[in-house]
Amino acid sequence: MKTTIKEQNDEIVVFFEGRLDTAVSPQTEKEIQPVLTADKDVVLNCENLEYISSSGLRIFLGILKEAKPRGHKVTIICTNQNLLKIFTVTGFTNLFEFRS
Repeated sequence: MKTTIKEQNDEIVVFFEGRLDTAVSPQTEKEIQPVLTADKDVVLNCENLEYISSSGLRIFLGILKEAKPRGHKVTIICTNQNLLKIFTVTGFTNLFEFRS
């Protein structure tokens, strides 16, 4: 699993690559700490994310929980149909903005 954080177009973009599962979640949580305190909108780029477990979904919810009260939106970019099914079944499509 690789996590990269960049500032682009006045947003914080987090690129996820590989499998975001229980084994890598603790390390990923540490890596995304700067995102939790950023005073910008957040984009979670999942174009190269192969899989997400419930612990990965919890990380996404944590980002949303921190951003929303400060008036920032969290957008998920996802073109993987399997991940889109997971986001739909879990109700994430009602919580997050999505774009492809």
